[in-house]
Amino acid sequence: MTYETLYVQSSGHVTRVVLNRPDQLNALNTQLMEEIEAVSRSFLHDEKTRVVVFSGAGKHFSAGADLKQPATPDDSMVVRRRKSGLGARMINAISEIDQVTIAAIHGVALGGGACIPTACDFRIGADDCFCGYPEVNLGINLMWRSLPLCVRLIGPARAKRMIMLGAKEDAKTLLSWGFLDEIVPRAELETRAMEMAEQYAGQPPIATQMIKQSINAVSGALDQAVMHMDTDQNILTTLTDDRAEGINAFFEKREPKFTGR
Repeated sequence: MTYETLYVQSSGHVTRVVLNRPDQLNALNTQLMEEIEAVSRSFLHDEKTRVVVFSGAGKHFSAGADLKQPATPDDSMVVRRRKSGLGARMINAISEIDQVTIAAIHGVALGGGACIPTACDFRIGADDCFCGYPEVNLGINLMWRSLPLCVRLIGPARAKRMIMLGAKEDAKTLLSWGFLDEIVPRAELETRAMEMAEQYAGQPPIATQMIKQSINAVSGALDQAVMHMDTDQNILTTLTDDRAEGINAFFEKREPKFTGR
């Protein structure tokens, strides 16, 4: 398959998947999310690849959902629910990759751009990176079934802080919380990610992949039951005044004034 918003390169047992919309800060529009879902599903038929490394082209890993993508207000609610489920399908596809997955994060990874690394097995951050979930500041919930992924990494209290306040957390904080597995100087990020990839690629693939699947099954056993409505919750927020205020404040570069309506 040919990708327009991804750069995919395989070398030996390692495949690199690079988000490739650098002029848009790798913002996640429909095409990019569909291509991430597609490439993630493609590894099911890839016997050679043992490790997949996700990274971003340009200055940032990903600024999150593309808020400039035009809405389609004439869609029926049936179609809106299906379209709104794309993010969850993308994250699920990454989580369900049989091979070991590593995210190499530089610059910012915000919102959906932070969800992608949490769906991977390991996260290496450049010392200049920041991650966060600013959705709450737009009057919306964290969706894409990614909330449990954050909770498992950093625990309930820190997850509440990170998601409820919507602040950007720096690399040292993220490392101390367990969100990142390690941090390295920006210039060494790609090299270190490939070193880690080669380490796992040298392990027996059948045993390694079974271990990964078992750990994921144990740690995420209730995810589907708890988060099956997060898309509908997000659609509900589109009907609130706070959602409109959050979006308007973002584009007008001012502090929002939420009313609970």
